[in-house]
Amino acid sequence: MKAYIFPGQGAQFTGMGLDLYENSPEAQHLFEDANEILGFNITDIMFEGTAEQLKETKVTQPAIFLHSVILAKTLGDSFKPEMVAGHSLGEFSALVAAGALSFEDGLKLVSQRAQAMQKACEMQPSTMAAVLGLEDQVVKAICDKIDGVVVAANYNCPGQLVISGEVSAVERACQAMKDAGARRALMLPVGGAFHSPMMEPAREELAAAIENTTFSKPNCPIYQNVTATATTDEAEIKANLISQLTAPVRWTQSVQQMITDGATLFTEVGPGKVLQGLVKKINRDAQTASATLQTKDDE
Repeated sequence: MKAYIFPGQGAQFTGMGLDLYENSPEAQHLFEDANEILGFNITDIMFEGTAEQLKETKVTQPAIFLHSVILAKTLGDSFKPEMVAGHSLGEFSALVAAGALSFEDGLKLVSQRAQAMQKACEMQPSTMAAVLGLEDQVVKAICDKIDGVVVAANYNCPGQLVISGEVSAVERACQAMKDAGARRALMLPVGGAFHSPMMEPAREELAAAIENTTFSKPNCPIYQNVTATATTDEAEIKANLISQLTAPVRWTQSVQQMITDGATLFTEVGPGKVLQGLVKKINRDAQTASATLQTKDDE
């Protein structure tokens, strides 16, 4: 079965999406629409901006979403997903690609999500750290013992987790992880504690926007971060999207479940190859590929 997977924040690069814009009239049209919807020319920053400009949350999230969704739309008839999943922000790309959300509504929600997260980051200093070489339950148990807010936020692949929370609590947790035998416990250069209770103000703000948005039944099951199980139910999809900001990204569990349910090929749609690397670490027998623009020369 064909699974399509959509990357999250961190996959951005200068010049992203320019090849789509230059080689596909449909892509060009969608990028122009995006500039109108957002109220600023995100294409200028994507195609010609600096890495620093691209790193701004209000730019990063819509940029990655646009690259992924527009690439999926240019695949035409070859895009026939039997299941989809997205890492954090990528879940919104997956929902649009699977027909559960319109392009415009998806972009508006992603933009609102980015701004709500930015505001939450500015309210209280918070951060994230990568922990390598410890089992999931060990990382979780250490977080549970630390005073202050620190939680397991991203289950990326076996032996690679990201923790998230208050700066001092994350620092103490990193030391405890090293003492427990972690290969590395390394603070990440991020603006805040995503997928932790620190994002509660953003969750509340986004909840209202999600509730007021029309969702349709997707064309195939989506494996959502919060549950790591398949669903096509609109109410469930909405509830999980709202929970996602303060709950962990269960990527390892999602990929394992997709394989159990018959996934044989994972095609990454969007910038970079990060998710393909994680899939291989979760199951080395899984086949992976990158989606590429279909030009007239390929036909």
